[in-house]
Amino acid sequence: MNISERKLTLLCDFYELTMARGYFNSPVKNKIAYFDVFFRRVPDGGGYAIAVGLEAVIEYIKSLKFEDDDIKYLHSKGIFDEEFLNYLKDFRFTGDIWAVPEGTVVFPNEPIMIVRAPLIEAQFIETFVLLSINHQSLIATKASRIVRAAQGRLVSEFGARRAHGADASVLGARAAYIGGVSSSSCVLADKLYGVPAGGTMAHSWVQMFDTEYEAFETYCRLYPKAPTLLVDTYDVLKSGVPNAIKAFKAVLSEDEQKNCAIRIDSGDLTYLSKKARKMLDIAGLTGCKIVGSNALDEYLIRDLLLQGAPFDVFGVGERLITAKSEPVFGGVYKLCAIEDEDGNITPKIKVSENAVKITTPDFKRLYRFYSRETGKAEADLLTLHNEVIDENEPYELFDPNHAWKRKIMENYTLRELLVPIFKNGECVYSSPSVKEIKENCEYELSTMWDEVLRFENPHNYYVDLSEKLWQEKHDLLKNVKNKK
Repeated sequence: MNISERKLTLLCDFYELTMARGYFNSPVKNKIAYFDVFFRRVPDGGGYAIAVGLEAVIEYIKSLKFEDDDIKYLHSKGIFDEEFLNYLKDFRFTGDIWAVPEGTVVFPNEPIMIVRAPLIEAQFIETFVLLSINHQSLIATKASRIVRAAQGRLVSEFGARRAHGADASVLGARAAYIGGVSSSSCVLADKLYGVPAGGTMAHSWVQMFDTEYEAFETYCRLYPKAPTLLVDTYDVLKSGVPNAIKAFKAVLSEDEQKNCAIRIDSGDLTYLSKKARKMLDIAGLTGCKIVGSNALDEYLIRDLLLQGAPFDVFGVGERLITAKSEPVFGGVYKLCAIEDEDGNITPKIKVSENAVKITTPDFKRLYRFYSRETGKAEADLLTLHNEVIDENEPYELFDPNHAWKRKIMENYTLRELLVPIFKNGECVYSSPSVKEIKENCEYELSTMWDEVLRFENPHNYYVDLSEKLWQEKHDLLKNVKNKK
């Protein structure tokens, strides 16, 4: 079932409703609010993240309305007045949204979505926006790391049974596919989103037959085009691989033997895969692939390959679908400006003793600089919404954290990352297919320097502020004491 086919209006934090009622009965009711969606740090100490989750947000907003049973439930809470509940009966999103397309490489402290809408509307969608972008961006980012560790070998997502619920399984598979995996075990993800579904067999298949060979021979007869046999139910080297070789030889044609595979799911994967490879080659099955699984992640895959393990494919489950090493993306939704009835925008800033939590104010644009010589991304730049950059002129980048550091950009191209999604409540964006999003993600990663992509101590990709924006932020910080 697609997001739009379910009633998810009340999938929100309760304070969205209590604040909405408060706004409704206050002078700020008709204010236009601007909110930034951004994250503060990359999971796993990485150098980049992959933005995913926009399509779910679009479908949610398209179907956003309060049904009669929603109003009845809210009435039962005893804290919402009739006038406010009557307002909710006709509630619709009427604002504007800009976002980076799914599959875009993104970095901390830059808006990956901007919401401009009447205050109550803008505030109300916060929970769903964050849960969608936080979850799917987290899984896509983890998948990208795992796929890069595999160094060109195929990776399949095997995590449906370990996911944190049905949506986490299906949308997690979608996000993992965008992040780089080639397939998923989740059939529903294939039906709904076109994520190629695939799989092998369980140990129970082998156990159900009188002999391991009978199990393998039966499976090969059923699926001769590309059978993958699980060889570690009893003993990988003494019975599993020999019985697999015997079944392949007995059932498959010479061409079919080029597309068969074995899977090893336990034990010392390096040792067993090396021994299995020799046995397969001696038997003339040089085209037979070896699939490795068993609680893998990017570091274990990297170590297996460093040790010379001859795996062709990796099946990755729980540590991908749950992003086990760091299962929180940390995206936030922060007010950055308000607009009055005359269209005048007033910047807003949140201040904290924890410097990383100080926000960047105002309605902004997000640009990415690319070198014309290399095609690589050099830096991102946040500007005020009315600033225009002429890419035919040199531009001086300004590091807001180190004001003395300057970099003159020359011979560059410029791309504005945030694109219109909703205008006056109407969706103006055509969502690409998941395959197209995956291809966009591959291209995005190709524009990043290897130093940004490495696992340990990645290069700090710069997200700079224009001098005008930096000055505005600086001035607001100086004047914040007047708000106390």
